[in-house]
Amino acid sequence: MSSDLNLSASSHALDEETARAEIYGLLSLLFYAAPSKELLGQLQVAVTEAPDAGAFLEEPWRELVACARSLSQRQIADEYTRLFGGVGKPEVYLFGSHYLSGFLNEKPLVRLRDDLAALGLARSQDMSETEDHAAYVFEVMRYLIAGDDVTVSNLTQQMAFFSQHLQPWVSPMCQAILAHPQAVFYARLANFTAAFMGVEAQGFDLVN
Repeated sequence: MSSDLNLSASSHALDEETARAEIYGLLSLLFYAAPSKELLGQLQVAVTEAPDAGAFLEEPWRELVACARSLSQRQIADEYTRLFGGVGKPEVYLFGSHYLSGFLNEKPLVRLRDDLAALGLARSQDMSETEDHAAYVFEVMRYLIAGDDVTVSNLTQQMAFFSQHLQPWVSPMCQAILAHPQAVFYARLANFTAAFMGVEAQGFDLVN
């Protein structure tokens, strides 16, 4: 998982593509595991304007930062474990196959792996979850925006990957998190994520 984040006061002034990549990178980190002390510290001192142009994201971003400031690292880690971890069935699934087919490791995961292979991408050995985990698809989007290989990291690939492997299920995942009575920090993250997905979908629609 990438940890190259810039949540400083200059973040909102970055160009749009860099800001988009940063948001995807942040979402990847936060959905993969509870934030490290360093990452939580960055969130707690972040400016409360959205790290992307557009007022639509500003309020959910402000709420996420305010929540990060009000909770300890231990509280957020405990919440992550309650919602997404533990032994057996989690309270909330973070895997696309669950939302697309009702089961894990099903056809949506096979299609995702085929599309990743076509892009020359594969899961790294230090990634313990399957490729349809929210953190993984967010990291792929970050790469498709910020990667150096323009044959892979370009708008056409972003649009295709987003429409096939994020748009159909990330918002339902966010709604499942928001509906959970014990979601506090991750409810704010889910709200911000859903809003960002909406902004991304609108942006791609304008391209079409």
